[in-house]
Amino acid sequence: MTDAARPRFPLVLTVVAVLALALLLTLGVWQAQRLQWKLDLIARSEAAARQAPVPLEALLPLEDPEFRQAIVTCRGLNTAPFVELQTIDDGDAGVRLISACPIEGRGTVLIDRGFVPAEVADRPAVRADAAMPVVIAGVVRRPSPPNALTPPPSGKLFYGRDQTAMAEALGVTGPVSPYTVYATTSANPELT
Repeated sequence: MTDAARPRFPLVLTVVAVLALALLLTLGVWQAQRLQWKLDLIARSEAAARQAPVPLEALLPLEDPEFRQAIVTCRGLNTAPFVELQTIDDGDAGVRLISACPIEGRGTVLIDRGFVPAEVADRPAVRADAAMPVVIAGVVRRPSPPNALTPPPSGKLFYGRDQTAMAEALGVTGPVSPYTVYATTSANPELT
C-alpha cells in the first residue's frame, strides 16, 4: 500500500470530538449544580408554604422573606393605578396587573394583582382617590430582573419585572422594596 492510499489520521475530527465531549461534561456538571440549587429552592418554598400568613410589615425586616405567605392591607388597591406585565400563564397569553402599595415605614411594595387573559379587554377602573382598604393574601418573592434581551417597556406595558421602572411608571417617589407580593386572592376577581 502506498502512502497516498493509506488513510490519514482524522486530526480535525478528533479535535472537534474532544471539544464536544468537554462541552457536554461541563454542561452535565452545571446541570448537577443547578439541580442542587433547585432542590434547595423547592425545599425553602415548601417550608414557607407550611407557615401561617404574617402581616407584610413583619416580614419585610427579615433577612430573607422570600416565599413567605403575607397578608397585605392596601388602600384602594382594587382601583389603584397599575402597569401591565406581558406574560404567559398555563399556555395562555395575557398580562399581569402590577400596582404600588405604600407600607407604613417600609417604603412601597409592588403587588402583582393577578393574571388577565389577552381575550379580556376590560381592566379595573382607576381612581387615584380611592381609600377603601383592601386586604389580600400573597406570596413574597424577589423577582428576577430583566436581561439584555428583554424589550424596553412601552408606556405602561412591561416585558420584564423591572421594579424601579415599574414604580416610576406608577408615580412612586420613595424607596421601593426589592420584593413583590404575588396576590393569591384577587383584588379584582371579576377580571380573572
